[in-house]
Formats: sequence, structure tokens, C-alpha cells
Amino acid sequence: MKDELDLIRNIGFVAHIDAGKTTATERVLFHSGKVYRIGEVDEGTTVTDWMSQEKERGITITSAATYCEWNGCQINIIDTPGHIDFTVEVERALKILDGAVVIFCGVGGVEPQSETVWRQADKYKIARIAFVNKLDRVGVDFYKVVQEIEEKLAANPVITQLPIYENDEFVGMIDLIKMKAVYYKDESGSTLIYKKISEDMNTRSLEYRDKLIEKLAELDDEFMHKFIEGKKITEEEIILKIRKYVLSNKLIPVLCGSVLKNKGVQPLLDAVVNWLPSPRDLKVVRGITLDGKEFEEWDISYNAPFCGLCFKVFTDHFVGKLFYTRIYSGKVGTGDGIFNATKRVKEKISKIVRMHANKQEIIKEAKAGDIVCLVGLKDTSTGDTLCNSKPAIVLEEIHFPEPVVSLAIEPKTTQDQERLFTALKKIEDEDPSFKVVYNKETGQNIISGMGQLHLEIMVERLLREFNVKAKVGKPCVAYKETTTKQVEVTGKFIQQTGGKGQYGHVVIVMVPQEKTKGVSFENKLKGGVIPKEFIPAIKKGVFEAAEAGILGGYPVTDLKVTLVDGSSHEVDSSELSFKIAVEIAFKEGLRKGKPVLLEPIMGLEAVTPENYLSQVIADLNSRRAKITSIAERKNIKIIRADVPLSEVFNYADILRNLTQGRASYTIEPLYYEKVPEEFMVRILGR
Repeated sequence: MKDELDLIRNIGFVAHIDAGKTTATERVLFHSGKVYRIGEVDEGTTVTDWMSQEKERGITITSAATYCEWNGCQINIIDTPGHIDFTVEVERALKILDGAVVIFCGVGGVEPQSETVWRQADKYKIARIAFVNKLDRVGVDFYKVVQEIEEKLAANPVITQLPIYENDEFVGMIDLIKMKAVYYKDESGSTLIYKKISEDMNTRSLEYRDKLIEKLAELDDEFMHKFIEGKKITEEEIILKIRKYVLSNKLIPVLCGSVLKNKGVQPLLDAVVNWLPSPRDLKVVRGITLDGKEFEEWDISYNAPFCGLCFKVFTDHFVGKLFYTRIYSGKVGTGDGIFNATKRVKEKISKIVRMHANKQEIIKEAKAGDIVCLVGLKDTSTGDTLCNSKPAIVLEEIHFPEPVVSLAIEPKTTQDQERLFTALKKIEDEDPSFKVVYNKETGQNIISGMGQLHLEIMVERLLREFNVKAKVGKPCVAYKETTTKQVEVTGKFIQQTGGKGQYGHVVIVMVPQEKTKGVSFENKLKGGVIPKEFIPAIKKGVFEAAEAGILGGYPVTDLKVTLVDGSSHEVDSSELSFKIAVEIAFKEGLRKGKPVLLEPIMGLEAVTPENYLSQVIADLNSRRAKITSIAERKNIKIIRADVPLSEVFNYADILRNLTQGRASYTIEPLYYEKVPEEFMVRILGR
């Protein structure tokens, strides 16, 4: 007997930009009866693209949560952005989802952002089904896309549907499990018609049905015996076996359709219910005890202690802050006091709402498996674990990529100063990939993000949504600094002013560490030479000093700082004196540690007609690019390269001129790399 937890699906639609995620979400909501008219992305009328910037640009910027019902199951859906600048939205959505529908364009195939979201899903071990969309387009190649899923993503796809074409027009699908042809009564796609498979498709259908059975037999001994012995295999058995191996990430069922033309939506919903996991399938939620010493597992059930993860914060101008939370275990109600296990603070819930994009439905209680918004929390931020006060565990935190583009912004008038500060703080709370640093030397706020579009959207929000009047600089590369040599340095801050003085003395070791590790701090003091109450101030001093290096004032990264010695004065020592002392030591360590400048390296994919290939490659080589591969798809060439971001600012115009507007490209951040000496001199103006 199934209970409520078995009848919940928490899923996301993920894909490369313009593959059809939002259109798919809109059709799912319509055909499940959640909405009664179909919105269109191009018209800015979809449910999940509700922000003004999304409507104007026709792209998804922020992930939107909604829900519907299908075959007795509640499906909680998150529609995610496809543009690389908003990859943080995909990251935090996949962190809390149980399953995903990965949508591929039938023409474009496995595109760069498809690979990025696939790797993100791999990281969180998300169960997936694949949907090949836009089969009504010219140049579509369903079988080539499936081949790319296998080769580029190292996946194990199995085709469960075949497209049907009549006079080069996409009209329906063949269901290889039912062995029936699926057609649609009219353009709305509301009524499915099952027919016998036509003779011209019968041979291919039997071939791919056998491939489906063979793939399952390879994975399952019981199925293998039935297959070898020629016993009848039922639809129910195939569905259950596919589900088993989808849940263990050993199989990716591939469906097809054209969601814009309302073809393939209901079978996709059936697949979500049949094959993607319920919260019950996860069995346990795993976290670390508050003392950080051991792992603990709680059952995913209504009777277990309450545990949830806040994966997103959004500011609603009428309600205040909304804390998007996935409930993993237990229950929580309006008015309940809860415990933020990450920050070790108590919170109180004033209201619980279930979201339908930007519309709110007030509910009294949230239970295991739910995705809801909590209202009234004060100190909670993205990635925090929420529990009862006892027992409590801390779930694994969400890791976000480093920003790669920055610009300066300053208020036009003194009246705008406070408004700008408040608005920047709210946006920074909402978006962990958006960073704000105040430059003391120039008196400017430096905002950093994942790309030019990301910062453009944020500036638009500041000007429109928060009504801030500000002067905005041009986007520039977000360089970083690090050291290349281990050093031990001493920092002393001693001041006598007649009364109580200041005394701080620290010895630190600074060691370069591997890429993407950031700045870390470790205390290795022995014998209590510095009282433990001053250690937090020393740690804070390290991180504040790392905000600006000595080469160009860029943030410092990939450095481990270890406190190894020091001394204190029983009267004159204070938090301030130790904070200043470690800042002095840190700057000295940067000078002695052979500092270098780091620049963001981007993964670039250029798609160009073959006759422009040599021009594009020559241009990329002149931009310090490392060509990693050149592939072919029909009559076009696909060039992949690692290239410094500084070399491909405004690359769209350059590529357009090189190829008479016939080529396109996408880029995504990969890593930071040392800037060659001659370019470093040019950047720093020395």
C-alpha cells in the first residue's frame, strides 16, 4: 500500500538555453489541469517566467517552483535557467531535487550547457530521464542526439519511443513498451490516439524494442533468463525494471516529442511518475552531528525529527523574505520554533506557503517530501540546515562557482547611498554567485557575477525594482591573486598612547593550495600563547585581508594560512590588535610569496559552417586559446577551446564579422590560471 511519500515527485527541467524547458513546464501545467491556458515564452505569458526581465528577454533567469498532479502523484517542479550566467540556480535546484528531466534539442543535440547540467546532476547522483525536443524542426536527427548522449555524457541511454514522420512532418511517437503508435487528435494535444504501428515503421520498431529488452537483460539476471528462455515479458515488468535502474543511475530512458506542438507531454508525465524517484526511494537523509565528529542518518518519514535545507532566498516586496526549503524528514507548522543548525541560532516560522511561480498558497503544515517557502526567519541564508533544536544535524552545504566578471557601481546622490547598500545586500542574500566588495581606495562598490548578462540583469533590478539611481562602470574581468611560494611571516601591532595600549603578535605560515580551494585558515597554536578568545578575530583578519591583494588590489585565493605562534599582553591585547597584526603579516606574506595574477579561463564552443573553420581557429589562436577538439555535425564544425575571458569580451561581434553572421558560440567558466608575465605587466599597467 503506497502512502503519501510514495506519491510525490520532486523534479526539475534542466537543459542548454533555448532547448525548451520553460515551454515543457508550461505544457505540463496545462495538460495536467493546473492551468487552463497555454502561455508562450516569446509572448512573455508563461507561468514560470514571471520576472519583467524574463518576459522581455524570453529567457529564464531565476528558477521557479510550481506543482501539478498526474495519475494520483503530486509533482513538484523547478524550471531552471539554461544560460551559463545563471548556473547557480541549477546548482541549488539539483541539490534538493530527487529527479530531473534533461531536455535536448533535436537539432543542437548535446550542447555545452547540457554537459554542464549533466555533470551537476552526476555530482548529486540525480536520477534522470532524457527528452529529445523540437522534433518538428528542420535538420532534426533523433538518433544522432541519442548517440551524443552516450558518447559525450558517458551515459547509458535506452530509447523507449521513436518519432513518426509523415511527409517530413512530425506527427507522433511509437511507444516501444506498449508497441503502439501514438497520434494526437488535434493541435492542442489533449487527446491521444493509440493505433497499430504502420508497416513501414514496424521493422525499426521491433529492432529498437529488442535493443530495449537487451539493455535491461544486460543489467538484470532475472530479466536475462526470461529473455533467453523466450518467456513473455509484460509492460509492467519493463516499466518496473526501467524504474529500478533509473533509480540506481544505470539507465537513462529516452523519450521524444515537440512540446511547443503539444506532442509527447502526457507520455513524459507518465515517465516522471513511473521512473523518477519519490522521497521514499532516497530512504535516509544524511548529515553531520553538531560537534562535527560523526555522520548520522535519519529516516525520510513524517515521524522522523524535522530536517530541511534552505536552498534559496528571495525578497518579495509584499511578504518580505521567502526561504525556499526542501523538507527531508518530519513535519513543521506555522508558528513553530526551529533551529538553524548551520548557524546555531533559533528561528520562528510565521507563515508557510506553497509556490506556484510567483503566486503563493498559504498552508498550515509542511511535511517530508515537500518543497515550500518559509516566512519569518531572520538569520537563515542559502545552504543552511533547519532542524528541531534536539536532535539536530547539518546537511552538506551547497558549493557555488566563483564570479568571473566585475563592475563598479556608486550612488548618484547621498540619498541613494543607503538605498543602494540595502538593495545590494538583498540581492547578495538571494544570489550566492553575486558578490559585493567595497573598495576603500576608490570609494566604489565592486559587484561581481558569473558573466556580463548576469551583472546586466542585476543592475536592471537595482535601477527598476529597488529604484536606485546609480553610476555604473563597464564590466571587466574579475582577476584574482595568489602566491607561488610557502612563507613564514610575523605580524606585530604595538602601540602605546599613555593609557591602555595595543599589543598583537602573530606568526603565520602561508602555503599555496590547489585551484578552487579559496582561502582557508587553521589554528595550530600550542600552549595557549594567544588566548583562545582572540582566535576568531585573527581568522576574521585573514579573510578581510584576503579581499584585496598587493598586485592590483584583486581578491586573494587558493592560499592556506596557518597560525603557528605569537604572543599576547595581559592588559594591552585586544581583538582589534590581533586583527591588525594578522593583516600586517598577511600583506607581508603576499610580498614574500612571489605573488602572481590569476585570470578566469572559459570553455568556449563555437559552431561554424565548414568554410569559415580556418578563420575562426586562426582568430582563437591569436586570443591565447587552447583548441581542445574539432567535431563535425552534418555540414557544420564544432570547435571547443579553453580561452582567457579577457580575450573573448564582446566575442559575439567578432565572430559575426568573421563568419558573416553564420556562426554562434557559448562560453562557461572553467578555472583560474596564472596570467603570463608579459600580459600581467600590461594588465597592472607597469
